[in-house]
Amino acid sequence: MTPVHFSFTSAFVLGLMGLAFHRTHLLSALLCLEGMMLSLFIALSLWALQLETTGYSTAPMLLLAFSACEAGAGLALLVATARTHGTDRLQSLNLLQC
Repeated sequence: MTPVHFSFTSAFVLGLMGLAFHRTHLLSALLCLEGMMLSLFIALSLWALQLETTGYSTAPMLLLAFSACEAGAGLALLVATARTHGTDRLQSLNLLQC
């Protein structure tokens, strides 16, 4: 395993662990998701550069577009929950109550 591959894998795993174990605020969960998407984007970009084909060069841009949509939807949910509940703590959200 090369050091570059190890660093992107560890960045993804750290983001996943942060998302799994540190779930107090919605903003920290969104930041962990963005860190995971950033590590996936950089790894996919380097993979497309190593293969040197034009067919794989659109995949990182497509991932980046979906990541931007995910970030926009996440921030909209953050604003909506902050307005209705007064906080972004995940413990105050209850899925059984609408």
